[in-house]
Amino acid sequence: MRTLILGIESSCDETAAAVVADGREMLANIVSSSEAFHREYGGIVPEIASRKQLEYLEPVLAAALTTAGVVPAELAAVAVTNGPGLIGSLVVGLIGAKCFAYCHGLPVIAVNHLEGHLYANWIRLPDDLRPEPALPALVLIVSGGHAHLVWMQNHGEYRILGRTRDDAPGEALDKAARLLELGYPGGPIIDQISRDGDPRAGRRYTRHCRADPDLPGRR
Repeated sequence: MRTLILGIESSCDETAAAVVADGREMLANIVSSSEAFHREYGGIVPEIASRKQLEYLEPVLAAALTTAGVVPAELAAVAVTNGPGLIGSLVVGLIGAKCFAYCHGLPVIAVNHLEGHLYANWIRLPDDLRPEPALPALVLIVSGGHAHLVWMQNHGEYRILGRTRDDAPGEALDKAARLLELGYPGGPIIDQISRDGDPRAGRRYTRHCRADPDLPGRR
């Protein structure tokens, strides 16, 4: 008999729910994003994110169960992100998970957001027969708010080798895009622009700065 877990993720601007069988097989993965509401600000507004998650959580949970063809009585537990992340958004997901679990007599499993990134490497669709990653492994986590290099010795055994001290790559891209008035989210936009860029432009600019002491790049 399969062990079915309902997973809830609300650490940032997205509201997501998934049903996973035996810790590996993803039967459903429903994601609702409030990205469009943050676009005019050039970045995520925590208050907007949490308010939209209050609206989205119940229909997202219902859609995940329907897509997986599962009823609450078949679930073994509810797993939910408990941090790190936006406080308001995390509270919405945690309260939603606790209410759902209480109503259906299920245990709640708290999951670290970054540990979830690590274990995404073990999740497979039903027709994906690739073998599990071998351990020990060196894992790079690069997300909107985090960048970690982690040595994973075994399941549940981690050592952080390095991490960002200020802005993570995703946040830096969004800030750069906002300064350049490129739009939001910045990552995909900058990535697309870079495909059409001139790899020699930087070298030409550097040579020009050396020749002109009044340019900003000279200082």
